[in-house]
Amino acid sequence: MNMPRIAAIILTKNEEINLPACLESLEDVASEVYVVDSGSTDRTVEIAGRCGARVLAHDFASHAAQFNWALDRIDTDAEWILRIDADERLSVELRRDLAHRLAGVGSEVAGLLIPRRVHFLGQCIRHGDTYPVWQLRLWRKGAGRVEDTWMDEHVVLAAGRTAKLRGDLIHQIPLSLSEWTRKHDAYAMRECKDILAGHVADARLAPGQARLKRILKTHLYLRLPLFYRAFGYWFYRYFLRLGFLDGTEGLIYHFLQAFWYRFLVDAKLYELRKQQALRARFETASHAANAPAQLSTTPRQREMTAEINCPY
Repeated sequence: MNMPRIAAIILTKNEEINLPACLESLEDVASEVYVVDSGSTDRTVEIAGRCGARVLAHDFASHAAQFNWALDRIDTDAEWILRIDADERLSVELRRDLAHRLAGVGSEVAGLLIPRRVHFLGQCIRHGDTYPVWQLRLWRKGAGRVEDTWMDEHVVLAAGRTAKLRGDLIHQIPLSLSEWTRKHDAYAMRECKDILAGHVADARLAPGQARLKRILKTHLYLRLPLFYRAFGYWFYRYFLRLGFLDGTEGLIYHFLQAFWYRFLVDAKLYELRKQQALRARFETASHAANAPAQLSTTPRQREMTAEINCPY
């Protein structure tokens, strides 16, 4: 293999089902593979070691924090860093393109964009604004770090421009919808943290598809009314962007990903804001209760304090 050295980093927790195919797709492409595990209780670590990957253990806080921790810890002389998830695979065409073109990439190019293709319930999803999704997944060592957000984190380059590769990064979504919905319930809460903290507005991303989507989300989608915007986004994806052409699997995927998940984020935002309002009322009532005796509470104030102490 006459190509620059690539160090691949994979974050894992209980990925014994997905990891073997991911590692297999990296053969003859990545000279080094680092599996950063956060407490797997299945055979993930065993599989990684048997396949020649170097395993690092670290408690998980967020994907961004975990990946940046790995960047600071791995000892590699590889020229390029590849970010790949355990449920992703490099397509044959992508592996071929890396072998033929990577050595000729100019020094002005610091990162390479790869199109991601979703496989859902065994079906390739190609419509509904889901393909191609260009993601910066390969960059020169030391040239990039993952932005510090809870969700939808991207690699930010310190300098240099990007170029595009041919071939796909295949996101193989497992057949279990229970597992998919369980993960997205946790993702929804993380996304709420970003929205409430204003992290979604960070626009340090390089010009391109990811930055455009971030701008549209910040300045358009998040300014629309709660709940209704989830329906509008699904309508846009499924009808205007022809998601219905993906068949039954597409119907399930676009509804769950574009409507159910976005509605769940809005519902959690509503819940969190309501809790914040209740806490504010409780603090106000507590302050009033500690006021001088001459400022005695009225029956209605005592009634409001009892309402605030009620959890719902």
